[in-house]
Amino acid sequence: MTDFTDLIDGYYRFRGGEWQQERERWSELATGQQPKVMIIACSDSRVEPATIFGSRPGEVFVVRNVANLVPPFDASGGLHGVSAAVEFAVTKLKVEEILVLGHGACGGVNASLTQSLADSKPGEGGFVAEWIGLLDEAREKVVHQHGTGPEGQTALEQEGVKVSIKNLKTFPFIQKALEAGELKIHGAVFAIADGKLRVLQDDGRFEAA
Repeated sequence: MTDFTDLIDGYYRFRGGEWQQERERWSELATGQQPKVMIIACSDSRVEPATIFGSRPGEVFVVRNVANLVPPFDASGGLHGVSAAVEFAVTKLKVEEILVLGHGACGGVNASLTQSLADSKPGEGGFVAEWIGLLDEAREKVVHQHGTGPEGQTALEQEGVKVSIKNLKTFPFIQKALEAGELKIHGAVFAIADGKLRVLQDDGRFEAA
């Protein structure tokens, strides 16, 4: 298991290897970033976007959270970490594409599917329960059609991506960019077990990339 000491060791390997190899690139990045793609992914340690897509430093702007969820636009105030990241990416960095990346064996999706955190208090699962409440409507549909087993898990992982895309489209600045042809939104699910990426199609199905 990796601990902080292992992280420091990894830093030294990076500093003596990749950083040296990409030194010119890092010098360029020190003056600013211009990523063309934003990825909204899960915090799960098994699903690292840069690893999955082989991207170089500075190429993707990433926000990660439990179950790769995006809440709907809400102008009532409060702390909105995901919304702030989306706003920055679209209005300041002018990213041209957003990818919502789900994944197989997602714990947040499973918690929604099984309602295992129902009535939990903050600090004891309550924060997660409140967050994955964004999947409640999709969960009802999935359970009705597929149950709460493996088939339901896969279905809700896919539906969760669609929920986030639907919510992204409630942001006025995103809708404006979409209508102007300045932004595209994609969805995909990465299967940890077989390493396959399945991409959301226009007809709502997910097909192998």
